[in-house]
Amino acid sequence: MKQNGFLGLAYNALFLTFILAPLVVVMLVAFTDKGYISMPFDGASLRWFRAILENGDIVSAFWLSVRLAFAAATIGVVLAVPAALAIARYRFPGRGALMGFFLSPMMIPAVVLGIAFLRFLSLLKLGGSFWALVATHVVIVLPYALRLALSSAVGLDRDAERAALSCGASRFTAFRRVVLPMIRTGVAGGWLLSFIQSFDELTMTIFVATPGTTTLPVAMYNQIAQTIDPLVTSVSAVLIVGTVVLMVVLDRLVGLDRILIGEVR
Repeated sequence: MKQNGFLGLAYNALFLTFILAPLVVVMLVAFTDKGYISMPFDGASLRWFRAILENGDIVSAFWLSVRLAFAAATIGVVLAVPAALAIARYRFPGRGALMGFFLSPMMIPAVVLGIAFLRFLSLLKLGGSFWALVATHVVIVLPYALRLALSSAVGLDRDAERAALSCGASRFTAFRRVVLPMIRTGVAGGWLLSFIQSFDELTMTIFVATPGTTTLPVAMYNQIAQTIDPLVTSVSAVLIVGTVVLMVVLDRLVGLDRILIGEVR
């Protein structure tokens, strides 16, 4: 195998530095002992990590974001799987238009979606509802779930499903026992990406969130707009470490290659 030369290694090092430097700075600032964001700082302290637990708004927003992301990702996958199977298996008029319709939220600016959802929910008098917020996030995450489910469904051999049906299994049983295990990597990857996208969504959520349905990204944005203390950096540091730990655990237990691209380890 041909190895990278000095210039290639230097380029990769500069690229990684450019990507990781902001994260490292955030992690370091989170340990400041001052009451404002400063870098460098004189002494290290855990005061802003303790402040997270003392801030009820941040803790509540975190758990709401977890519930919201879980619900949106699960509903998105439930909707994406039958759509992916239909698009992958059948050729029908309007197939391309249907695919474009499902993927259109990826092409529309989040600000436009936020204004549209705000107007729509206001007309229906559903603003401030948790499930209304879930519905808006389902629209956002559905394309991600559909793309990965479709990647597993395209070219799927249907002989095993036909064999199950010929042996007397119902269509639902054949789907649950045969088809779903065959596309589980795409489904799992789509759910994971949908969860991350929903949990991290800010721009659109600002328009539809209310004081009773404030997600963690919105709470952090409000914290930055109203104060200059490093609380947001400590929250960001916890999220960074938590994400890294989650990725390592998933890689050890299942394999990120299997979850995201369906490769067999």
